[in-house]
Amino acid sequence: MPAARWVREHLVLLLGLAVLAYTFVPIAVVVLMSFNDPAARNVYSFDGFTLHNWADICEDPSMCKALGLSFRIGLLSTLVATTLGTLAAFALVRHDFIGRSSANLLIFLPMAAPEIVMGSSLLTLFVASGASGHLGFWTIFIAHVMFCLSFVVVTVRSRLAGMDDTLEQAAADLYATPSQTFWRVTFPLVFPGILGAALLSFSLSFDDFIVTNLNSGNSTTFPMYVWGAYRVGVPMQVNVIGTIMFVVSIAIVVIGELNSRRRSRALA
Repeated sequence: MPAARWVREHLVLLLGLAVLAYTFVPIAVVVLMSFNDPAARNVYSFDGFTLHNWADICEDPSMCKALGLSFRIGLLSTLVATTLGTLAAFALVRHDFIGRSSANLLIFLPMAAPEIVMGSSLLTLFVASGASGHLGFWTIFIAHVMFCLSFVVVTVRSRLAGMDDTLEQAAADLYATPSQTFWRVTFPLVFPGILGAALLSFSLSFDDFIVTNLNSGNSTTFPMYVWGAYRVGVPMQVNVIGTIMFVVSIAIVVIGELNSRRRSRALA
Protein backbone atom coordinates (compact mmCIF):
# COMPACT_ATOMS: atom_id res chain seq x y z
CA MET A 1 0.00 0.00 0.00
CA PRO A 2 1.26 3.52 -0.76
CA ALA A 3 0.68 4.68 2.83
CA ALA A 4 2.66 1.77 4.34
CA ARG A 5 5.47 2.33 1.84
CA TRP A 6 5.60 6.03 2.69
CA VAL A 7 5.79 5.19 6.41
CA ARG A 8 8.65 2.74 5.84
CA GLU A 9 10.59 5.28 3.77
CA HIS A 10 10.15 8.02 6.37
CA LEU A 11 10.27 5.88 9.52
CA VAL A 12 13.50 7.44 10.85
CA LEU A 13 12.14 10.95 10.27
CA LEU A 14 8.85 10.10 11.99
CA LEU A 15 10.64 8.57 14.98
CA GLY A 16 12.85 11.63 15.26
CA LEU A 17 9.84 13.96 15.19
CA ALA A 18 8.11 11.81 17.82
CA VAL A 19 11.16 12.01 20.12
CA LEU A 20 11.33 15.79 19.65
CA ALA A 21 7.63 16.13 20.41
CA TYR A 22 8.03 14.02 23.55
CA THR A 23 10.99 16.17 24.61
CA PHE A 24 9.20 19.46 24.11
CA VAL A 25 5.91 18.51 25.81
CA PRO A 26 7.21 19.47 29.32
CA ILE A 27 8.50 22.77 27.92
CA ALA A 28 5.12 23.46 26.34
CA VAL A 29 3.47 22.81 29.72
CA VAL A 30 5.84 25.30 31.38
CA VAL A 31 5.02 27.96 28.77
CA LEU A 32 1.29 27.31 29.16
CA MET A 33 1.45 27.48 32.94
CA SER A 34 3.23 30.83 32.79
CA PHE A 35 -0.12 32.29 31.66
CA ASN A 36 -2.15 30.31 34.21
CA ASP A 37 -4.45 31.85 36.82
CA PRO A 38 -4.78 28.95 39.28
CA ALA A 39 -7.82 28.60 41.48
CA ALA A 40 -5.59 27.37 44.31
CA ARG A 41 -1.86 27.60 44.80
CA ASN A 42 -1.35 23.92 45.56
CA VAL A 43 -3.33 22.74 42.51
CA TYR A 44 -1.20 22.53 39.38
CA SER A 45 -3.89 22.79 36.69
CA PHE A 46 -4.76 25.40 34.06
CA ASP A 47 -7.79 27.30 35.40
CA GLY A 48 -7.70 30.52 33.41
CA PHE A 49 -5.59 32.86 31.26
CA THR A 50 -3.79 35.81 32.81
CA LEU A 51 -0.83 38.10 32.17
CA HIS A 52 -0.38 38.86 35.85
CA ASN A 53 2.43 36.34 36.20
CA TRP A 54 4.46 38.17 33.55
CA ALA A 55 3.58 41.64 34.82
CA ASP A 56 4.61 40.87 38.41
CA ILE A 57 7.40 38.31 38.22
CA CYS A 58 8.73 39.24 41.65
CA GLU A 59 5.42 38.88 43.44
CA ASP A 60 7.33 36.65 45.86
CA PRO A 61 10.51 38.62 46.71
CA SER A 62 12.24 35.48 48.02
CA MET A 63 11.98 33.89 44.57
CA CYS A 64 13.75 36.80 42.88
CA LYS A 65 16.36 36.84 45.63
CA ALA A 66 17.06 33.15 45.01
CA LEU A 67 17.09 33.78 41.25
CA GLY A 68 19.60 36.59 41.64
CA LEU A 69 21.85 34.38 43.77
CA SER A 70 21.75 31.63 41.12
CA PHE A 71 22.67 34.11 38.40
CA ARG A 72 25.57 35.57 40.37
CA ILE A 73 26.98 32.16 41.24
CA GLY A 74 26.38 30.87 37.70
CA LEU A 75 28.12 33.79 36.00
CA LEU A 76 31.09 33.85 38.39
CA SER A 77 31.61 30.09 38.39
CA THR A 78 31.26 30.02 34.59
CA LEU A 79 33.92 32.71 34.21
CA VAL A 80 36.40 30.94 36.49
CA ALA A 81 35.67 27.40 35.26
CA THR A 82 35.86 28.44 31.60
CA THR A 83 39.17 30.25 32.11
CA LEU A 84 40.81 27.42 34.05
CA GLY A 85 39.27 24.72 31.84
CA THR A 86 40.45 26.39 28.64
CA LEU A 87 44.00 26.68 29.96
CA ALA A 88 43.93 23.04 31.05
CA ALA A 89 42.59 21.95 27.64
CA PHE A 90 45.42 23.76 25.84
CA ALA A 91 47.95 22.12 28.16
CA LEU A 92 46.52 18.65 27.59
CA VAL A 93 46.31 18.98 23.79
CA ARG A 94 49.29 21.13 22.88
CA HIS A 95 51.93 20.08 25.42
CA ASP A 96 53.53 16.82 26.47
CA PHE A 97 54.37 16.46 30.15
CA ILE A 98 54.76 13.80 32.82
CA GLY A 99 51.36 12.60 34.03
CA ARG A 100 49.48 13.76 30.96
CA SER A 101 47.64 10.45 30.50
CA SER A 102 46.74 10.36 34.20
CA ALA A 103 45.43 13.92 33.98
CA ASN A 104 43.25 12.97 31.02
CA LEU A 105 41.78 10.16 33.09
CA LEU A 106 41.24 12.27 36.19
CA ILE A 107 39.36 14.90 34.17
CA PHE A 108 36.53 12.43 33.59
CA LEU A 109 36.13 11.40 37.24
CA PRO A 110 33.96 14.39 38.34
CA MET A 111 31.73 13.78 35.31
CA ALA A 112 31.39 10.07 36.03
CA ALA A 113 30.89 10.36 39.79
CA PRO A 114 27.29 10.72 41.05
CA GLU A 115 26.42 14.22 42.22
CA ILE A 116 25.73 13.01 45.73
CA VAL A 117 29.32 11.75 45.91
CA MET A 118 30.70 15.05 44.61
CA GLY A 119 28.50 17.09 46.96
CA SER A 120 29.26 15.05 50.07
CA SER A 121 32.99 15.02 49.27
CA LEU A 122 33.07 18.80 48.96
CA LEU A 123 31.06 19.17 52.17
CA THR A 124 33.57 16.92 53.95
CA LEU A 125 36.39 19.09 52.58
CA PHE A 126 34.74 22.29 53.83
CA VAL A 127 34.05 20.79 57.26
CA ALA A 128 37.61 19.48 57.56
CA SER A 129 39.00 22.90 56.62
CA GLY A 130 36.93 24.61 59.31
CA ALA A 131 34.46 26.28 56.95
CA SER A 132 31.38 24.41 58.21
CA GLY A 133 30.12 27.57 59.89
CA HIS A 134 30.57 29.65 56.75
CA LEU A 135 28.66 27.64 54.18
CA GLY A 136 27.01 29.93 51.67
CA PHE A 137 27.85 31.88 48.53
CA TRP A 138 31.55 31.07 48.37
CA THR A 139 31.25 27.38 49.19
CA ILE A 140 28.56 27.04 46.49
CA PHE A 141 30.82 28.92 44.08
CA ILE A 142 33.79 26.65 44.79
CA ALA A 143 31.62 23.54 44.43
CA HIS A 144 30.21 24.72 41.09
CA VAL A 145 33.64 25.52 39.72
CA MET A 146 34.81 22.04 40.72
CA PHE A 147 32.13 20.11 38.83
CA CYS A 148 31.89 22.51 35.87
CA LEU A 149 35.64 22.41 35.25
CA SER A 150 35.64 18.88 33.79
CA PHE A 151 32.87 19.71 31.31
CA VAL A 152 34.76 22.79 30.12
CA VAL A 153 38.02 20.87 29.67
CA VAL A 154 36.35 18.08 27.69
CA THR A 155 34.43 20.50 25.45
CA VAL A 156 37.37 22.79 24.64
CA ARG A 157 39.75 19.86 24.26
CA SER A 158 37.52 18.23 21.65
CA ARG A 159 37.52 21.50 19.72
CA LEU A 160 41.31 21.77 19.90
CA ALA A 161 41.84 18.15 18.92
CA GLY A 162 39.76 18.64 15.76
CA MET A 163 41.59 21.78 14.66
CA ASP A 164 43.99 21.77 11.72
CA ASP A 165 47.25 23.49 12.69
CA THR A 166 48.15 24.42 9.11
CA LEU A 167 46.72 27.93 9.57
CA GLU A 168 48.91 28.47 12.61
CA GLN A 169 51.94 27.23 10.68
CA ALA A 170 51.06 29.59 7.83
CA ALA A 171 50.86 32.50 10.27
CA ALA A 172 54.30 31.59 11.61
CA ASP A 173 55.66 31.41 8.05
CA LEU A 174 54.35 34.95 7.53
CA TYR A 175 56.44 36.13 10.50
CA ALA A 176 53.56 36.42 12.97
CA THR A 177 54.65 36.31 16.59
CA PRO A 178 53.27 33.56 18.87
CA SER A 179 51.01 36.14 20.50
CA GLN A 180 49.68 37.37 17.14
CA THR A 181 49.16 33.80 15.97
CA PHE A 182 47.18 32.94 19.08
CA TRP A 183 44.86 35.95 19.12
CA ARG A 184 44.31 36.26 15.36
CA VAL A 185 44.26 32.59 14.33
CA THR A 186 44.03 30.11 17.19
CA PHE A 187 41.60 31.91 19.47
CA PRO A 188 38.97 32.70 16.77
CA LEU A 189 39.05 29.03 15.70
CA VAL A 190 38.67 27.66 19.22
CA PHE A 191 36.22 30.35 20.40
CA PRO A 192 33.05 28.39 19.42
CA GLY A 193 34.23 25.57 21.67
CA ILE A 194 34.96 27.99 24.52
CA LEU A 195 31.56 29.64 24.11
CA GLY A 196 29.82 26.27 24.07
CA ALA A 197 31.70 25.23 27.19
CA ALA A 198 30.72 28.47 28.93
CA LEU A 199 27.04 28.02 28.08
CA LEU A 200 27.14 24.42 29.27
CA SER A 201 28.90 25.47 32.47
CA PHE A 202 26.32 28.16 33.22
CA SER A 203 23.45 25.75 32.57
CA LEU A 204 24.95 23.15 34.91
CA SER A 205 25.57 25.73 37.62
CA PHE A 206 22.17 27.40 37.37
CA ASP A 207 20.35 24.05 37.34
CA ASP A 208 22.27 22.22 40.07
CA PHE A 209 20.44 21.14 43.20
CA ILE A 210 22.18 18.18 44.88
CA VAL A 211 25.70 19.61 45.20
CA THR A 212 24.30 23.05 46.05
CA ASN A 213 21.92 21.74 48.69
CA LEU A 214 24.76 20.01 50.53
CA ASN A 215 27.06 23.04 50.53
CA SER A 216 24.69 26.01 50.68
CA GLY A 217 24.24 26.56 54.41
CA ASN A 218 21.46 29.13 54.80
CA SER A 219 21.71 30.37 51.19
CA THR A 220 18.90 29.50 48.80
CA THR A 221 19.39 29.23 45.04
CA PHE A 222 16.57 29.11 42.51
CA PRO A 223 16.38 25.29 42.22
CA MET A 224 16.34 25.05 46.02
CA TYR A 225 13.55 27.63 46.17
CA VAL A 226 11.46 25.65 43.67
CA TRP A 227 12.01 22.46 45.64
CA GLY A 228 10.99 24.15 48.88
CA ALA A 229 7.99 25.93 47.36
CA TYR A 230 6.64 22.71 45.86
CA ARG A 231 5.51 21.52 49.29
CA VAL A 232 3.12 24.47 49.68
CA GLY A 233 2.49 25.29 46.03
CA VAL A 234 4.82 26.53 43.30
CA PRO A 235 4.03 30.11 42.21
CA MET A 236 3.24 30.46 38.52
CA GLN A 237 6.08 32.98 38.17
CA VAL A 238 8.48 30.02 38.29
CA ASN A 239 7.10 29.02 34.89
CA VAL A 240 7.70 32.56 33.63
CA ILE A 241 11.37 32.28 34.60
CA GLY A 242 11.58 28.89 32.88
CA THR A 243 9.99 30.26 29.72
CA ILE A 244 12.36 33.23 29.61
CA MET A 245 15.38 30.96 30.09
CA PHE A 246 14.18 28.68 27.30
CA VAL A 247 13.61 31.57 24.88
CA VAL A 248 17.03 33.05 25.66
CA SER A 249 18.69 29.65 25.10
CA ILE A 250 16.94 29.22 21.75
CA ALA A 251 17.90 32.77 20.74
CA ILE A 252 21.58 32.11 21.53
CA VAL A 253 21.56 28.92 19.46
CA VAL A 254 19.79 30.58 16.53
CA ILE A 255 22.12 33.60 16.56
CA GLY A 256 25.16 31.32 16.67
CA GLU A 257 23.87 29.25 13.77
CA LEU A 258 23.11 32.34 11.69
CA ASN A 259 26.59 33.75 12.33
CA SER A 260 28.15 30.40 11.40
CA ARG A 261 26.23 30.27 8.12
CA ARG A 262 27.14 33.87 7.36
CA ARG A 263 30.83 33.15 7.86
CA SER A 264 30.54 30.03 5.70
CA ARG A 265 28.97 32.05 2.88
CA ALA A 266 31.67 34.73 3.24
CA LEU A 267 34.43 32.13 2.90
CA ALA A 268 32.76 30.36 -0.03
